[in-house]
Amino acid sequence: MLEKGLIQIYTGDGKGKTTAAFGLALRAAGQGNKVLIYQFLKPPSLDIGERFALQLGAVRIKVEALDIHWDMSKSFADTEKVAQIQAAISESLEKIAATGEKRFYDLLILDEIVFCLSKGLAKLEDIKNIIDRKDPAVEVVLTGRGATQKLIALADLVTEMKNIKHPFDKGMTARRGIEF
Repeated sequence: MLEKGLIQIYTGDGKGKTTAAFGLALRAAGQGNKVLIYQFLKPPSLDIGERFALQLGAVRIKVEALDIHWDMSKSFADTEKVAQIQAAISESLEKIAATGEKRFYDLLILDEIVFCLSKGLAKLEDIKNIIDRKDPAVEVVLTGRGATQKLIALADLVTEMKNIKHPFDKGMTARRGIEF
């Protein structure tokens, strides 16, 4: 169990933010910590390898997801869809704040919340609420592209994944077991 929980951000345009967070989750669980991973913009219906692996094992990691379909290429143009997801994200963040305050988990990972914030789907106040209310021993990891200076100022550790070269640039599509 942690004596002091920090705030970490994994951001940038490079691959590996969610993967790094899941790796940290496994490390924490391996040391006896309870972990909650909450995925934004990745509904339960999305075929994600990390979730499947955790369902197979006996680790102390719980994965939850915002259960709203989100199409990255179309949903931003739908004002009704944007309003729906903004409300759902705000409600989820309030529940996560209560969870952190009561220390149900030692590590909280908010996957893609940084991206949600950068695109106006989440509010900085809601994220700050989690940080302010969490038990001092709870670690919080925020992932996603586009970390703002205001968000970075709230963190103790910030890692930027930088894309230098990626097969997507040559038209390769996402591969099962590697990108999802």
